[in-house]
Amino acid sequence: MKPERVESYDVEALVARAQEGSNEAFEKLVEAHQHEVFGLALRLVVDRELAADVSQEAFIRAWRALPKFRGDAAFSTWLHRITVNVAWTLKKRKGRQAAQPLDDSPEFADVRRSSDPEHAGETSELRAKLATALDNLNPTQRSVVVLKDVYGWTHNEVAESLGISVTAAKVRLHRAHLKLREHLREPEEGR
Repeated sequence: MKPERVESYDVEALVARAQEGSNEAFEKLVEAHQHEVFGLALRLVVDRELAADVSQEAFIRAWRALPKFRGDAAFSTWLHRITVNVAWTLKKRKGRQAAQPLDDSPEFADVRRSSDPEHAGETSELRAKLATALDNLNPTQRSVVVLKDVYGWTHNEVAESLGISVTAAKVRLHRAHLKLREHLREPEEGR
């Protein structure tokens, strides 16, 4: 879900005021988008502490680049592109694999509360496999999967956010899905 669909602020008016130097307008933009930016960062780096750093740096970079924002894309798309770039940079700089388990995400809270132990166990095992499979994707493939499959963005939105063509977004998603299937495939009996 993108912030423009859930926020109560007039994003374009706030952007215009922030571009004129209004700190108050930019604070409202941060307030309206902070949860989405953090959620995206967390899905990309899978580490709460690093995701917080990514979010903070993304907003700093957005503030600095705001005068150059032309409005060709939605503000949220532009901000998500900055977040993706910051996530790649900081994760590469840290040089480590993700440390935060996927099952600590709020999306899985209902599964953790499940009263059926068998279902909870199967789901937990599947989540662990999926987290490992996602960690094995390169950053560009992981970004496409998160934006398309987790956020439910269209191919056009994914392409715009990542600054690539729609065809490239589709190809990267297809290749990522192939890698995920290969990693998640159960080993055949007798192998």
